[in-house]
Amino acid sequence: MSDPGASLDPASLQGLSEAVLDEKLRAFANEHGAGALPTLSGLAETADRAVRRAAKRALYRLSQRGVAPAPAPPTAPVVRRGTPHAVRAWLSGIDGSGSRAAWILFEGAYGGGALCSLILNDVVGITEVAGGDITKRRLEAELASLRAAQKLPWVETDPARALGLVAEALVLHRERGTSPPATFGRWQPFFAEVPPAGPPTVPAAGPALADRSVELLGLPEMAGWFLDPETVQSDALEVQEARESRLVVSDQIKAERQEAILARVIEREFTPEARRRWSRRFAEMAWIFDATDRSEHAAIAAAAAAVFAESQLSLAHHPLVRALAQRALELAAEVAAGRLRAADVSRKP
Repeated sequence: MSDPGASLDPASLQGLSEAVLDEKLRAFANEHGAGALPTLSGLAETADRAVRRAAKRALYRLSQRGVAPAPAPPTAPVVRRGTPHAVRAWLSGIDGSGSRAAWILFEGAYGGGALCSLILNDVVGITEVAGGDITKRRLEAELASLRAAQKLPWVETDPARALGLVAEALVLHRERGTSPPATFGRWQPFFAEVPPAGPPTVPAAGPALADRSVELLGLPEMAGWFLDPETVQSDALEVQEARESRLVVSDQIKAERQEAILARVIEREFTPEARRRWSRRFAEMAWIFDATDRSEHAAIAAAAAAVFAESQLSLAHHPLVRALAQRALELAAEVAAGRLRAADVSRKP
């Protein structure tokens, strides 16, 4: 039987736009099904970011059809002397796609260290894994470099909490029928008996702060927080049509039409599962702000988390929720007009 990968030359994918890559890899996956998994998995580990993202999206679409690679068998742990245990850990804030970085330092019973570096996403699980043996001097140099370059807050935390967040990501993989990247296989034994972390302990949420929660979206580290513009593309076109309608209607009627579209987006996109996810994101940022001595922002973020956690509360008129949806509509309109690339504003991990 011929190798399906022979029909797809990786070199031919270099320099293509995200849209063309998506189309080519979607067609390749549709044609070969499970046979496409080895090639797509290989492309998902490539150095080219655009190819890597397109391959991951193709793998995700296959997983939605029940086609997923078998879990990689764990290889020998990086730390081979004694039983490894986590001794230090660091977490970043959360970006607009629901992703955050985690570094966990493991140390064996007889010394020696290994650093596991991961990207965790609250929708799909573990998206990237790297790391290996590391000296104390190299670790300190890496941390200094990271703090200088990191756009998101970076906080040292209890190793047990970082381990628990990885355990939560593994639960997501099991629920979705997907597997972590193959490179996670060497670390898998370190997380075998780890329980999920659960939500962090956050400052008490003052109800009066909930109305101020929209202020958080003005912070540099949260500027990318909004709904995925792709999910509201058709709604954005309706808004544009309402604004540019040649019918002689009053500004009030146009405004009412736009308000109805926004309300529909909020009701459709903020499902119970989405509300739970957004609540957790704000709770995690409340913890980050509290850990970095930003008590006011921590309290506001905790209030925002409480808004999403209140299942009986209507979100249609809440300033924060409206801002998350409105920003997505505006960006979707910019994409439709050709002023932005869809890939540049996508909130997909």
